[in-house]
Amino acid sequence: MYSYLEFEKPIADLEGQILELKKIAESGEGAVDVADEIARLEKRSHEALVEAYRKLTPWQKAMVARHPDRPHCVDFVDALFTEFTPLAGDRKFAEDQAIMAGFARYQGTPVAVIGQEKGHDTRTRLKHNFGMARPEGYRKAVRIMELADRFGLPVITLVDTAGAYPGIGAEERGQAEAIARSTEKCLNLSVPIVSVIVGEGGSGGAIAIATANKVYMLEHAIYSVISPEAGASILWRDATRAKDVATAMKITAQDLVDLKIIDGIIPEPLGGAHRDTAAVMAETDTYLKKAMSALGEKDGETLRRERREKFLAIGRNI
Repeated sequence: MYSYLEFEKPIADLEGQILELKKIAESGEGAVDVADEIARLEKRSHEALVEAYRKLTPWQKAMVARHPDRPHCVDFVDALFTEFTPLAGDRKFAEDQAIMAGFARYQGTPVAVIGQEKGHDTRTRLKHNFGMARPEGYRKAVRIMELADRFGLPVITLVDTAGAYPGIGAEERGQAEAIARSTEKCLNLSVPIVSVIVGEGGSGGAIAIATANKVYMLEHAIYSVISPEAGASILWRDATRAKDVATAMKITAQDLVDLKIIDGIIPEPLGGAHRDTAAVMAETDTYLKKAMSALGEKDGETLRRERREKFLAIGRNI
């Protein structure tokens, strides 16, 4: 059984009935054949799922992007890369578990991989601080990018964070400066950098590793300067108006590709990435291969210039 979101309640009811009937069929307790009823309910469930996901609101997409069963950075690393070797620490203060970073092979080619990991249960969410990195996480990312640049290795980043950690300690250790340095390093790389927003792309915490030559989003991911709840709290001092902010901020992949902020949308299976993780990995792999092939033909100066021009152009025609 899946974890169902608020707007998926009709689907949850139907799939619950299907599960009960399948248990009866397996136990042999039923006096009648329930196969026809199961088929009928499965058809209704599929139709309800299609209808629900055909017209998702921005707020509902935010809920899907935050789904607890959605594949995270570690899942993408396991599925798409081989020989992943994580590196720890920023060589200044400490190790930050919210950002995974290291080297691996993608389609046999050595690459640097940097991603934000939220965790999938209480223990791992606490370990990874719910994907909210402290300054040392971004300084670790800069260290990995410097190594990649030195050895001519492409960089692939996987973005999934509500934002950088806003704690007092993080601010005392230079959170804003660390994010700025990471963004600057992305802009200055002479190697290809490709970014995929797999869940939430929140604020400077996302852009710090997403200032890339190519930026893709999963179909139901979100990307914004601030979370809908925080935006509502600032604008109206009322976090319950997050739905209004989500719509106004244009946080969906469909809005952002129209605004030319991202380069493409990676399709998700019906019902979201958590319903068919293998399909999502295959689609992501397709987009990554295409981007890496195209960018690999360009020299370092061209990559740097195009990356800078891409981000300087954002907002000019809005």
